[in-house]
Amino acid sequence: MDIKFALETFLSLVSALPLTIELAVTSVALGSVLAMLLALSRLSGILVLDLFARAYVFLFRGTPLLVQIFLIYYGLSQFPAVRHSIFWPVLREPYWCAVLALMLNTAAYASEIIRGGLLSVPHGQVEAARACGMGRLMIFRRIVAPQALRQALPGYGNEVISMIKATSLASIITLMEVTGVAARIISETYRVIEVFVVAGAIYLAINFILTRLVAFAEHRLNPQSRPPLAISGALKGEMQ
Repeated sequence: MDIKFALETFLSLVSALPLTIELAVTSVALGSVLAMLLALSRLSGILVLDLFARAYVFLFRGTPLLVQIFLIYYGLSQFPAVRHSIFWPVLREPYWCAVLALMLNTAAYASEIIRGGLLSVPHGQVEAARACGMGRLMIFRRIVAPQALRQALPGYGNEVISMIKATSLASIITLMEVTGVAARIISETYRVIEVFVVAGAIYLAINFILTRLVAFAEHRLNPQSRPPLAISGALKGEMQ
């Protein structure tokens, strides 16, 4: 491998890194809101909302993300009603089409992760909170949400990592994120190995940092997994 060329490639790919991170963060942030709505629809007990959420999850988990990106970017423009709507200034932009596709896709997976976390909360604790006079909002904020978050965090962390890697598909609709810039460099130099090794190393570094952040969050949210604090001699004397 040519080290000088690899370094030049690294600098070129790093310049596209902000777009990759922006795509992932925007998609995950918007997708988490939609995922929560879908999860609550599944648990609402309302048949129409439940069926809609089930159909949504089945559709977006059962079809490839690449097909979804093509349908949104190339397919929606085929309808005159879309081209003449107020949404066209957004939908004609590759960036927002990529965000929309990634958001809709991650919401389907994340909704099942969130639903699993909510269902993991023991029903007895909810009943005990009601017996203490807590309202629904307080029960959700103090009882359900903290425990559901602890249970859902590992799975949701994996989904965020998947979204980081999925942003590479945005290059097929002309977005110059890391993979898009890598493809351009390859078309100019025909040096596939060096370019993709550097691109893979960048994605690996991002996901390594992300896994460490998720592990830190898990550690902070699970006090029972931490080792007990050592009690000082003075404090032992007071306790005795």
